[in-house]
Amino acid sequence: MTIYVTKNYDEMSKKGAEIIAEFLKVKPAANLGLATGGTPVGMYKELIEMNKKGEISFKEVSAYNLDEYYPIEKTNDQSYDYFMKDNLFNHVDININNTHIPNGMAANCEAEGKAYDELVRATGGVDIQVLGIGGNGHIGFNEPSDIFEPITHQVTLDERTIQDNARFFNSIDEVPTQAITMGIGTIMTAKSILLLASGSGKATILREMLLGKVDPRVPASILQFHKDVKVVLDEEAAAELLSEIK
Repeated sequence: MTIYVTKNYDEMSKKGAEIIAEFLKVKPAANLGLATGGTPVGMYKELIEMNKKGEISFKEVSAYNLDEYYPIEKTNDQSYDYFMKDNLFNHVDININNTHIPNGMAANCEAEGKAYDELVRATGGVDIQVLGIGGNGHIGFNEPSDIFEPITHQVTLDERTIQDNARFFNSIDEVPTQAITMGIGTIMTAKSILLLASGSGKATILREMLLGKVDPRVPASILQFHKDVKVVLDEEAAAELLSEIK
């Protein structure tokens, strides 16, 4: 595991974009695993600018998103399908047919999860998976639990997650209480992982994730077992780690 500490959110975003860009230069037809939420938005902006300048291309890229609210229509401006188009896909040269997000209106979530995992496997697996981390330690929507869920599945969102995501909605009552998410097992099959975190609100959970024991009650702690993880933090997020990683 490699940890990068940057000065602020903008620098974190630039470093994350540099890592993705270098990856695409080596493997233009990469399978990218992508995340939503506030944390990766700055990185996506940097990647858009790189694409506009001709420094990188997404023409051969396939994208696989971690999760989607359930139930939610793609056209809903709070869906992650809408988010990805608004924050990345509509602004780069990616083939929209090569972008994949769990179906937020699936009639059968178990079948949707199996089909999504099979799609990822059939196309060679995720080459580099972008992750954020929730204040409760979730990655994707894998909430604290007694077990690490292995496969893509339907999940009831933790109250902390609902509260954290309420800022994107008009009121907390509008926040969906369920989602479909890649499981921990699916995430761990990615060949490389890039985790981004910013702000003092993530400092304590990052310490637990990186320095605590591997525990499904801190889902992100499973990344201690992955062979190729890059963690990019700003100084505030790294505040409780700095004495340990200098």
